[in-house]
Amino acid sequence: MKIVIAPDSFKESLTALETANAIEEGFKKVFPDAEYVKIPMADGGEGTVQSLVDATKGRLETLSVQGPLGEPVEGFYGISGDGTVAIIEMAAASGLHLVPPSERNPLITSTWGTGELIQEALNKGVKEILIGIGGSATNDGGAGMIQCLGGELLDKKGQQIIPGGIGLADLVSIDLAKLNPKLKEVEIKVACDVDNPLTGPKGASYVYGFQKGGTAEQIEQLDQNLAHFARLIRQDLNQDIEFVAGAGAAGGLGGTLMAFLEAKLQNGGELVSGLVGLADEVRNADLVITGEGGINHQTIYGKTPICVAKIAQRYQVPIIAIAGRLSGDYEAIYEHGVTAVFSILSEITSLETALETGYENIKQTTQNIAAVIKIGKK
Repeated sequence: MKIVIAPDSFKESLTALETANAIEEGFKKVFPDAEYVKIPMADGGEGTVQSLVDATKGRLETLSVQGPLGEPVEGFYGISGDGTVAIIEMAAASGLHLVPPSERNPLITSTWGTGELIQEALNKGVKEILIGIGGSATNDGGAGMIQCLGGELLDKKGQQIIPGGIGLADLVSIDLAKLNPKLKEVEIKVACDVDNPLTGPKGASYVYGFQKGGTAEQIEQLDQNLAHFARLIRQDLNQDIEFVAGAGAAGGLGGTLMAFLEAKLQNGGELVSGLVGLADEVRNADLVITGEGGINHQTIYGKTPICVAKIAQRYQVPIIAIAGRLSGDYEAIYEHGVTAVFSILSEITSLETALETGYENIKQTTQNIAAVIKIGKK
């Protein structure tokens, strides 16, 4: 019996690889002679770098970069095992978690540090860069990133605009003559699981600006600034990205990656599953097991369990999902190929305890799942 184990991380508890190890350990108590294939998964958000480094036997690179408020932070990115792909989480340099709640202000936060991660990846001679763009603290439309990479966003005096979303109001011209030439030698793919346009009521500022510390007045200003940025992009780059799905991701970073760097936005889970060759392993499997920390009605919109389930369904392989928490209308995942879903919690407990005991809970739950499967085989 061949069992493919392809979970996402259980955030704040276990990495995707640790989760896969726990699942394997539980199943081996019942099926010690089965063939186990572990493929750590992610959907472009937190944990994507670690998952792909683990899955490809790659390595992590750390470096000091500029954080959202301009202070130095320790950033990181991954290099695939064959050295051809760099994996970046923009949140590692420009993430909301890097800004204390009392200091959050989307008018001044910048994506400059994300540009530094890209620069370092280019210096490694990779052929492809994958960028996950979830969890940002920024609303600058990716302006800081472009400036870091050599692009010039100039005000009426011919000077670079100031950092943050507030600086976009002063933009009068875009000059990419000094953009890092190595960017032309790589393919850039963006793992993005939202479809927000750049501006408007469903755009970057109005949907995500408040959680980044913006006031109602600031949100309106930021939306106007991004609209102004979009007009200049149309004028100087002949690119119209204002209402393209995904352009509003990460405070407008999605749109800038498309317009300035010719990046391709893709569903994060589908992108990761392609990179790790998940389909090749699932096609001749007897069972697939996936999971993540929480499964609810939003899981069906491109989260890891659904991406894995689509592949399993393609080859008519049964798939079981596990989660730390089942909530909302989680049963919706049954309509998307999942055969069964289980919570790993056996008793009411605090969140702290649940996070600390994740490995044991997964191991025990999957042992029980395996025992039931064995009954069915008799």
